[in-house]
Amino acid sequence: MPDCPAPSSRGWATSSARRRRGAPGFRSRTSPTSSRGGAGRRGALRVTPERVVVHTVLKVGGGLLGKARAFDHVIEALTAFRPGRRLVVIPGGGPFADAVRQMFRRVKIGADAAHWMAVLGMDQYAHALAARAPGAALVEQREDIAAALAAGQLPVLAPYRWLKTADPLPHSWDVTSDSIAAWFAGALGARRIVLIKPASGRGDARKLVDPAFVRTLPPAVEHLIVTADDLGQLDVALNEGGEGSSRRVSKRP
Repeated sequence: MPDCPAPSSRGWATSSARRRRGAPGFRSRTSPTSSRGGAGRRGALRVTPERVVVHTVLKVGGGLLGKARAFDHVIEALTAFRPGRRLVVIPGGGPFADAVRQMFRRVKIGADAAHWMAVLGMDQYAHALAARAPGAALVEQREDIAAALAAGQLPVLAPYRWLKTADPLPHSWDVTSDSIAAWFAGALGARRIVLIKPASGRGDARKLVDPAFVRTLPPAVEHLIVTADDLGQLDVALNEGGEGSSRRVSKRP
């Protein structure tokens, strides 16, 4: 799953795939608790707020795995980030989702299988990020995020379990980890989403995100894009809102 999909091959599954009946809409700001991890489950974490108050969702593009210096810069920024700002990290799919894309084309595994396999690729990247960032905690559910924040840790979300329960987005090539991160920004009540993209250069910011991102992101959530060649702006984007070289994606009328 490239972080900047080519026009001829976007997202994770066929565009003709339809959302399952009863799934939340694109702009849902809530998410059901998993039957496996809900508040009523015996032995579950006790911190189970109805709504986790998150300031910023940071989506770390999977393509950064191929840019060692950029990846290290992001890890340094996460290490220095102030815990009180309540940040949640959501991974891209990177090379893990790219492998699914190739399998989809060659083996024709089908839209649903490709979608969930690519989401599992995000889980793999989450493990890598959590292993590299000091003070990070790998989380899967809303209550896990609340517990990590309460403990002063940095939550890194492995999204498969939550998404498998909610299934809020189409299984479409138009939907990648960009739109998934946008949906989580709404579900967690975030004020801002910052997307780190491996792409370089200037141009139309809309080409840096997947086609479903704009319509998935709740209108009240501020969004910023920081590219690999502008990572000096990351600290500003996370802590102050970041004008600098950060870019916004224009909403369609």
